[in-house]
Formats: sequence, structure tokens, C-alpha cells
Amino acid sequence: MKDTSHYTPHINASPEDFGKTVLMPGDPLRSKFVAENFLTDARLVNNVRGVQGYTGTYQGTPVTVMASGMGMPSIGIYSYELYHFFGVENIIRIGSAGGLSEKVRLRDVLIGMGACTNSSYADQFGLGGQFAPIADYTLLRCAVEEAERIGAHYAVGNLLSSDVFYNADPHFNDGWRDMGVLGVEMEAAALYLNAAKAGKRALAICTVSDHIYTGESLPASERQTSFTEMMEIALNVAKRMG
Repeated sequence: MKDTSHYTPHINASPEDFGKTVLMPGDPLRSKFVAENFLTDARLVNNVRGVQGYTGTYQGTPVTVMASGMGMPSIGIYSYELYHFFGVENIIRIGSAGGLSEKVRLRDVLIGMGACTNSSYADQFGLGGQFAPIADYTLLRCAVEEAERIGAHYAVGNLLSSDVFYNADPHFNDGWRDMGVLGVEMEAAALYLNAAKAGKRALAICTVSDHIYTGESLPASERQTSFTEMMEIALNVAKRMG
């Protein structure tokens, strides 16, 4: 009989169902795409609430890809459970971002060295100040090396993890842009905070799907399936982590 002692309200699986490294897109359809196009012998290990998780091998290395849903509360739940209940050591977010900097363009790969945020997610830790959520350096260094190896157009720097998609303040992004933030997304800061607290590793790699200031954008169908450089970088990092 299968051990159900580790099951949570959100993940109906056992620790042995997961690889050491989990790639985590927001979109369940992106999980399915990665599993079907990059993993060997991928099997569905979780589908609670339609949040699909698949485990297979990538060039001989066990790897899991599982969706996080949208926003910091959602990735906060899934990353916490993976780190604490399922033995996962590394989580690499593979998502989309809106470009802020004039230095980035559509389809560029953004590697999040840090994650600014307007969220109060860190308040739970009672730190008495502002914690700077940052990526794990080993994952970051590997990602940069892999991006250079495949010739990707990439940038390394700060992301903005926002709690709000439709912001009532039309100038909300201006200050972040002026501080050199590369792009805005909605998950990285919570992932980095959970990893720091758990003593685990995390990295966010995002592809620019639209640009806040130029108005350029890609359709949803392309966001699900065409960001293959980002996926390849993350998978090769997972392979290097063993």
C-alpha cells in the first residue's frame, strides 16, 4: 500500500515521487509541455486542483516539473510543502515577466539575482526589518553558464514580485524601473523567502512575455509553449545539481 503520510491538501504524492530539483512554472499547461517535450518516461505525480506535477528524467537525471499557480500565496504553499514534506532541495521557477528596463526585450531570459516586492509575505518571520530575498548563488551561477553556452539573450538582476496585476496606480512601475529592476512577475520573492527559511535553494528564471513601457506582448498560447530557452537552461541546471 502506498504511503500517504506525507500527503497534503495540495500535493497527493510521496517524497519518492519527486526529483531533487523541481522546475516550477505558474501554468499547469507549461508543466505538461515541459514533461512531454523534454522529460523521458514522465509520469503524472500530482493533479490536486489541476496543478499538474510530472516526474521523469532529463538526460538521465530525475527531474520534476510542477505548476505553482499565480501569485505569492500560491507558490508560497507549494514551495513550502515541497521543501518541508517531500525532500526537494532545489526549486527553479520558470515563468513569464513583464519587461521594465529599456535594456530588455521580448523573449529575453531574466535570471533573478534578487526579488523586490510590495508584498507583506516576509512579515510572518518577524524580522523587524526588510529582508532582501535573493537567489541561491550556485543555481544562479549554473544558470548564467548555461545561458551563455546555448547563446541565449539574457540579463541578470532584480525582479519585482508584485501582489497586484491590475494596479490602480498607473505609475506604480516607474520607480522600480528607475531603480534598475529588469521585470515584474508575481512569485519569486515568496519562493526565495521560503528557501531561505528552509535552508534550501531557489532561483527564478523568467522570459519576457510583454513589455510594460513599449506595449509589445506575446499571446497566451506562446507563453505556454514557446519559452524553450528558459526551459532548457533550467533543465540543464537541474542536471548539474544531480
